[in-house]
Amino acid sequence: MTGGKNTAVISVLGKDKVGIIAKVSTLLAENKININDISQTILDDIFTMIMLVDLKDHKIEESDIVEKLNALGEELGVTITIQHTDLFDKMHRI
Repeated sequence: MTGGKNTAVISVLGKDKVGIIAKVSTLLAENKININDISQTILDDIFTMIMLVDLKDHKIEESDIVEKLNALGEELGVTITIQHTDLFDKMHRI
């Protein structure tokens, strides 16, 4: 993940269950990806979380973190996506 900023947006969406935040946070910490900001809520029984993460010290290739997040999402029964903030900003610019 390259660009001006070395940050990314991670989103998590799915049925609420115990351990989602813990497992996502652990995966990120194990790969030296720092969480700069986090927002989470539960709407009815749907868990939603948005994280802004710092990639400057990460120890993993982009394709590998995407693969690991996808695998974790399958394990937890949620959808996890990661998008570099440069791309996120361009997609949401009018």
